[in-house]
Amino acid sequence: MVLAASMLPWSTTGFTILLLLWLLSLIPLTSTGDVRPFLRLLQRPFCFLPLTMFLIAVVGTLWADASWPAKLQGLKPVAKLLVIPVLIYRLQESRRGGWVFIAFVASCALLMGLSWMVLFEPGLKLTATQSVGVPVRNYIDQSQEFALCMVALAPWAIGFCQHRRYFAAAACAALMLAFFANMAFVVSARAALVYVPVLLIAFALRYLDRRQSALLFAGVIAIAITVWFTSGYLRSRVADIWTEYEYSKQNIPLSTGQRLEYWQKSLKFFADAPVFGNGTGSTRILFERDAVGKTGLAAEVTKNPHNQTLNVAVQWGVIGILSLYAMWISHLLLFREDGMASWVGLLIVIQNITSSLFNSHLFDFHEGWMYVLGVGVAAGMSLQSQQRATIPPPLSLSAPLSRGEP
Repeated sequence: MVLAASMLPWSTTGFTILLLLWLLSLIPLTSTGDVRPFLRLLQRPFCFLPLTMFLIAVVGTLWADASWPAKLQGLKPVAKLLVIPVLIYRLQESRRGGWVFIAFVASCALLMGLSWMVLFEPGLKLTATQSVGVPVRNYIDQSQEFALCMVALAPWAIGFCQHRRYFAAAACAALMLAFFANMAFVVSARAALVYVPVLLIAFALRYLDRRQSALLFAGVIAIAITVWFTSGYLRSRVADIWTEYEYSKQNIPLSTGQRLEYWQKSLKFFADAPVFGNGTGSTRILFERDAVGKTGLAAEVTKNPHNQTLNVAVQWGVIGILSLYAMWISHLLLFREDGMASWVGLLIVIQNITSSLFNSHLFDFHEGWMYVLGVGVAAGMSLQSQQRATIPPPLSLSAPLSRGEP
């Protein structure tokens, strides 16, 4: 699992192979061990609700007006949720869960260094990407990784300072600054302008008092103003939103206009089948039928409405929406306790919810697996900490007994 986490930022195929090897390694354990603890774990909401999402998707194939290949394609993004209970069960028995997070951050740090290199020497790219400064995959995935690592490291930097481990604190701060500079001056997703402030608010609420929070956001505002006037890339990315919207009025398909078109049509499809939806894998065929006889932006066809709620609503209606939000809430509540594992898990859930306003990130491969791995590992570590806290310490034979104690 450590190798799979370190491979996720780099290769879809490599990650899939390592994940399958890890799952196969569990078969001997399940065939010889007691499965009753695992079955009890499945009854808890944070495990039961991901399974419910998949069950709804399976049942949704019964009324979808689509081919079976399309239905199976609709099932595939939801199937990854089945791994969450397995991860939680295995990680609550292991003391090496932290290695998974360390491997992921270290891998993202290497990717960030390569991102700076390919900015000046594009020939060093490992794959033919469309964006400058993106060595592999795409800038949306890269921004999701870098923003998560940047904010997740903040409590470690503070903790190292409090324990006078200044070198470690400086290393964390430098890494955070490098992630931020890469997003500000090299490449970033525009959704990061929304979810990064939300992650910072979560950090302030969890670790800072009012005075410290005020200083943090005053610093953030000052840095944001400085970056705005020094980063032509960031200014152009924000300005492109209005430009793309203006082009959409002329029926020219660009990113902002496409999203607005997808959302409007998805709301119409949802209104046609509000309770149970149109069925698993039905999204693309609905867009294809609506595009008949149209041109330009109105003729755009997709299987991904670029909004997680609408993606679920079109296929499974109100039933799917309630299941999705119940799962998100159960995972938020799971990470309300103190501890670094809970902190990382909380960040991952908050980032997924916020970024899913503009993308279907729970169903996308990269961001979806970030969610599954992050929630599974963090939940397993948190449950392990809770179990250790409830176990009383062993009685010392040398310790005096209190009066009346046998």
